[in-house]
Amino acid sequence: MAKLRKGDQVIVIAGKDKGKQGIILAVKEDRVKVEGINIVKKHQKPNQMTGKEGGIVEQEAFLHISNVAIYNATTQKADRISYQVNAEGKKQRIYRSSGEVVATA
Repeated sequence: MAKLRKGDQVIVIAGKDKGKQGIILAVKEDRVKVEGINIVKKHQKPNQMTGKEGGIVEQEAFLHISNVAIYNATTQKADRISYQVNAEGKKQRIYRSSGEVVATA
């Protein structure tokens, strides 16, 4: 189970975009698509039904979830996540380094 979710701010810790930050657009099994990260060129055919033009399109590609870490805004560093049950009995995500609750988008 992935601890990262759509809308989380992450930092890339490995690969060609190491050090860049972005927001998760999609999560698919063990891969994530991050805004502005891992840009690839795709040769796209025109489609009159949807109104898409043909040509070479730049878009984000999925990258492995192990190459990103959640960004902790208070420490300005990458962090890890664990789960904790609060007083009301709800499970919530917390930062491992500080124990603060992760803000959900």
